[in-house]
Amino acid sequence: MLPELVKALLEPEAYPEATGRIELMQTQMSFVFLAKEFVYKVKKAVDLGFLDYTSLEKRRFFCQKEVELNRRLCPDAYLGVVPITKDNGEIRVGGRGETVEYAVKMRRLPQEKMMNVLLADNRVSVEMITGVAQKLAAFHKKAETNAEISAFGEIKAITRNTDENFDQTEKYIGRTISKGSYRRIREYTDGFVGKNAPLFNRRIKEGRIRDCHGDLHAAHICFTDNICIYDCIEFNDRFRYCDIASEMAFLAMDLDHYGRADLSRSLVKAYVADSGDEELLELLGFYKCYRAYVRGKVESFKLDDPYIADDEKKQTLEVAASYFDLARAYTRAKPMLFITVGLVGTGKSTMAQALAKRLGLAVIASDITRKELAGVPLNEHRFEGFTGGIYSTELSRKTYDKMFSGVGDILGEGGSVILDASFIKAEERLKAKELAEEAGAGFFIIECRLDEEKIKERLARRLKQGSVSDGRWEIYGSQKEVFNPVKEASPPKHAIIDTSKPLAENIRQILDKVY
Repeated sequence: MLPELVKALLEPEAYPEATGRIELMQTQMSFVFLAKEFVYKVKKAVDLGFLDYTSLEKRRFFCQKEVELNRRLCPDAYLGVVPITKDNGEIRVGGRGETVEYAVKMRRLPQEKMMNVLLADNRVSVEMITGVAQKLAAFHKKAETNAEISAFGEIKAITRNTDENFDQTEKYIGRTISKGSYRRIREYTDGFVGKNAPLFNRRIKEGRIRDCHGDLHAAHICFTDNICIYDCIEFNDRFRYCDIASEMAFLAMDLDHYGRADLSRSLVKAYVADSGDEELLELLGFYKCYRAYVRGKVESFKLDDPYIADDEKKQTLEVAASYFDLARAYTRAKPMLFITVGLVGTGKSTMAQALAKRLGLAVIASDITRKELAGVPLNEHRFEGFTGGIYSTELSRKTYDKMFSGVGDILGEGGSVILDASFIKAEERLKAKELAEEAGAGFFIIECRLDEEKIKERLARRLKQGSVSDGRWEIYGSQKEVFNPVKEASPPKHAIIDTSKPLAENIRQILDKVY
């Protein structure tokens, strides 16, 4: 059920150059046509309240503005605005006849170098993140600020944006956000703003409110030679005029959502070091919550888009819910330490990674820590006995000590963390609990269980597919013999998970207890 113009632009003959196969991507606001060398972005004729593209003249204006603004951080990619014409029933880009639409023309950026793609393959380094932080610090230093822009840092402007979020998402309660999360996030937001008026006012006086990017997440960063940061907000100045703390919180939040809270922390540290804006840290949690909520809202809006297919909308439900869960996690008054408990093959690492994305947790994994201590490549297997080689009692002790040391650093900075390890011994679990108590953090145990036949199948499959873990069936029996039943946390702080059930169902079981 695509419009006539969109169908026409899926045909190669509609373009002035050789295109190869045309791919169509959609956002709530645009149709994006990807050709061999170029990208054409056509705005949808929609009025979403916060943007208005309903007239051809408005769409032309915002196309031009998009090019102008994005050349600040990605000058080589934005080529200009081109007309789309219709002549004798034929629709062409830059052709003859009546202009029926406009498109932003871009040079196509290499998909394999996009940050979101690289994150999925675990190919984003601290050095790369530091480069992004430094580019943003330089950009923010030069970004325009004046009395009009600074006004968007005032309390009334901030509450206008947050109130709009809550008003626009009320209809999604029970679909992508629970009533409890909606209420909790709103209470936290209103409370923080009410208590921190002097801080917000000080940011205005210090010139921290700037004409920023406004939509700074991983999918909008490409690691070309100069690092291209593209697709900023052009449709509404008030979403781009913001505190630079809000801008940096957006990307930090998105890294959390990818399960890379470690890179999120590195980004913030590098930015603060380069910009000198240490006060940003006082606002980071608030703006992370705000930005995660915005992402949940935008994903929810897709449910109402008639041009998005039903199967994509099913996926959207889960994505939106994950952002709202993350927003709620930022409202916690104190950090949390989670530990996994379970025998080999019970799905602890899968659970740890999924929960990290949902709650913005740093992950410290015993499999990785052990091999780093032993100087063994992560992809190299060591099929040694239960207490032999790199699995000796001595190296196991060093592994847990190293993990505990990392926990202390993260909790001390107010971050939350999950330890992905077997924790088959009570003494190790008690040590983790003591660390949490010393840091004033919450403590939660996730015990993973699975039927033995399924464990045997999973371990055999995992060895064929490749994994950091050296776990195999022979180890299972040895672990089972020495496993100490969990008694270190009461039922409200201890979730027993059957990992044969769907991952989303198990995550929800944990979140219901945590909340």
